[in-house]
Amino acid sequence: NTVWAYATAGVVALTLFEAIATEAQGRIGEFKPQEMANTIWAFATAGVSALTLFSAIAGEAQTRIREFKPQDMANTVWAYAT
Repeated sequence: NTVWAYATAGVVALTLFEAIATEAQGRIGEFKPQEMANTIWAFATAGVSALTLFSAIAGEAQTRIREFKPQDMANTVWAYAT
């Protein structure tokens, strides 16, 4: 996950994050729970707001919450709380 790597390294490439948010929001249904958790965590950690993406992940997570491992849930909830 590209945004995860950038956030982990402490590098905020706003144009990259925005492009990924735009592309990802229409493809969230293809993401595994860990990929959704890592993506939302990365945006929160980097301090990049992407409300449409956050909304898309929230909707998808609600319908697939039983697929989430405890760590996926924790990371997702942390990201929304941040």
